[in-house]
Amino acid sequence: MADGFEDVEAVTPIDYLCRAGIEVTTASISESQTVTSRWGSIKLITDTTLFELLKQDDKKNAANWDAVIIPGGLPGAENLAKSKEAGLLLKEMAAAGKLICAICASPAVVLSPLGLLDEKKFTCYPGLEEKVTKGKWSSDRVVVDGNIITSRGAGTAGEFAIAIIEKLLDEAAGKKIADTVLL
Repeated sequence: MADGFEDVEAVTPIDYLCRAGIEVTTASISESQTVTSRWGSIKLITDTTLFELLKQDDKKNAANWDAVIIPGGLPGAENLAKSKEAGLLLKEMAAAGKLICAICASPAVVLSPLGLLDEKKFTCYPGLEEKVTKGKWSSDRVVVDGNIITSRGAGTAGEFAIAIIEKLLDEAAGKKIADTVLL
């Protein structure tokens, strides 16, 4: 997570995944564990920082995680894109076949410059698809292409979270959470 994240796009996946019994670790890309949302309305204290996560062991960190979720929002997505450590982790996760999930601006601003959307079907916030030259844009609310899950924005955050649950667990688990939250 980075300062300037979109409130709903960060909190909804955290909430839904926890409801599904999935262990979630939140991490800030800065030295501080406190991140402030785009609108300044939410200050989250993350579990750790990316720096702390990366120094926890000498092994490839991608082996430690099943997925990474990147909220959108500007300037949050831009701040994430500037993080060398975040870029390295994302590339490592992708190379290991781990799940990479991005919503709103993040598919275009964070994933595309790293080459993670090359030849992949994706979606993002309307208009930002023009920044992605090697991906296959879709107007669908949520797009799953192999190990990449993308979504359009705050209004699709619930569907995005359910798609992640379905990929990490199964369709029944995703349906159970969707039913529980009246999605």
